[in-house]
Amino acid sequence: MAARIRAFVVSAAAVATISGAPGESIPAAAAPPALAVPPAALLPPETVPHASARDGFDLTSTLSTSDRAQSRVDVGGCEDVVHGRLVGTDATGQGFQSVVPGGQVSELVARTTNPPDLTAWAAQAGRCSKVTVDDAAGTAVSTVTVHPAPTVPGAKTLSYQQLLTLPGQPPELPGLRLRTVAIAADDVLVVLRDAGTTGLDLDALAVAAWRHAAGPLGR
Repeated sequence: MAARIRAFVVSAAAVATISGAPGESIPAAAAPPALAVPPAALLPPETVPHASARDGFDLTSTLSTSDRAQSRVDVGGCEDVVHGRLVGTDATGQGFQSVVPGGQVSELVARTTNPPDLTAWAAQAGRCSKVTVDDAAGTAVSTVTVHPAPTVPGAKTLSYQQLLTLPGQPPELPGLRLRTVAIAADDVLVVLRDAGTTGLDLDALAVAAWRHAAGPLGR
């Protein structure tokens, strides 16, 4: 079961903008390229409790190889929510993924000329709270719950949980749980995501990541 639904998991570097309403995408305006993000903007490895096997990535390289046609969704306009796509194709950034007890955690620090509207993203997630995903790897059910997000002065925030299960899966089987916290202001976006039963305080970790990124980004 886990192998099948893991095919629907994407990293925090996955691409696309959020739709403003089902079937309606917010168009990206022409803008100059985003500024570069230095690796120093990422949380130091020792900040993530018990993290190991940390793998870094450059967002530009990730976007150049990303396959946007990852699945078919039976509710129009929900693709971005199902795949957790918060970053547009105009973005630059640095990220990492680390193994932690119970799962994995990832961070992305991005600069973008077309930042996501996290309020609209949360509303879209509410409309796409339960969606059946069907692609070559099989069928899964995506259930999204929006949570109160941490308060960050001068920034918008988003916090939600996604549970991926197989159709008809017994309730005693937990499925695959993903949590995401995002913070955005001006042209900067920070995304923290964990998968599994990590027990991490992702809100606190995201706020720490936001504050840490401020210096290297000159904010």
